[in-house]
Amino acid sequence: MRWWKVAGLAGLAGVAATGVVIARAERRRRAYTPDEIRQKLHERVSETEPVEKSAD
Repeated sequence: MRWWKVAGLAGLAGVAATGVVIARAERRRRAYTPDEIRQKLHERVSETEPVEKSAD
């Protein structure tokens, strides 16, 4: 095989692998219900420290 065929096949494999990773991440993201997302956001907010406002 010529080098350009090998490079083309490697590029095609890279594009396919990237598509698989993106599809898998999208399925995980869409698997949450709105209530689960809301609960996770509330947990994140409760973990943060309160910000003190300066008296201007």
